[in-house]
Amino acid sequence: MNYYKVLEDILLTRLPNEKIEKFRIFYNDFLSGNFHFTNDYNPPSLKEQEPSYSTFLNILKPTALPEIKNFKSIEGKKYLVHTILHIEYSAIDLALDASLRFKNLPLKYYQDWLEVANDEIRHFLMLEELLKELGGKYGDFDVHKNLFEAMQQTPDFLSRMACVPRYLEANGLDQNPKIMQKLNSNKDEFNTKFIKALEIILKEEVDHVKKGDIWFKYECQRLNLEPESTYLELIEKVFPGSSKRKMDLNFSARKEAGFSCNELKTLSKKDDCF
Repeated sequence: MNYYKVLEDILLTRLPNEKIEKFRIFYNDFLSGNFHFTNDYNPPSLKEQEPSYSTFLNILKPTALPEIKNFKSIEGKKYLVHTILHIEYSAIDLALDASLRFKNLPLKYYQDWLEVANDEIRHFLMLEELLKELGGKYGDFDVHKNLFEAMQQTPDFLSRMACVPRYLEANGLDQNPKIMQKLNSNKDEFNTKFIKALEIILKEEVDHVKKGDIWFKYECQRLNLEPESTYLELIEKVFPGSSKRKMDLNFSARKEAGFSCNELKTLSKKDDCF
C-alpha cells in the first residue's frame, strides 16, 4: 500500500461514512505493516483546499452561529451534540492531514497521529449515535470552519504541533468539564449518557494533547528552540491575542498533557499553577 496516496484519498473523501470505512481498511493495513512511504510525494496545497464537509454542511462565520444556551429542550440538546460532533469530525481531518503532510519523521510519529485519527472517529460515531437518539443527523445545523482554517494557517510542522493539539485541543480540555457540569445540573437519562461520552473524550483528548506536546518539543530540540517562548510566539502569530488573554484552564489535565507550571501561570495570569 502506498501510504501517502491512500491517505490523501481518505483525507479528501467527502462523506463521513465513506471516509471512515476507507480509513478502517487503511489503518488495518498500516498496523499490519502493509505499507510503504514514497520519497516523491507532495501533499495537496492547503490554500486551495475546501473543507471535506463543504458539500453537505452549511458553513457560516462563528459570529453568525447561535450560542449554546439551552441544555433542557430537545432542540437545545441536538444543537449541543451537533456542535461537538462537528468538532470531532473536523478533528478527524486534522489528524489525517498531520499524518500525511509532514514527511521524514520517525515511524512513531505516524503511529501516534493515525491513532489520534482512529480515536476521533470513535468519538464522532459515539456522538452521532447520541444525535440519532434525539432524531437528528449530522448536517441539521449550520457550522463554522475554524478548525479547518487553523489547519490552513499551520502548514509547517512546528506551528501545527503548537497550534492544533497544544492550543486548540488543549482548549477543549478546559471546556469539556464545564459542559459536563451544566449537563449534570440538568440531569436526565440522555444527559447521563452524554456525560459518559464526554468523559471518554476528555480522557483520550489528554493523550492527544500529550502527543502534540511530545512532537512539538521534539521539533524545538531539533531546531534548538526554547519551547515555552516559542509556543507563545506561535500561538500569538496564528491566534492573535491568545497569549495575552486570561484563560480559565483545566490545570490537572494540562499538566498531564505536558504543560509546564510556568506555561500555566502565563496563560492563566495566575501566580501559581495549583
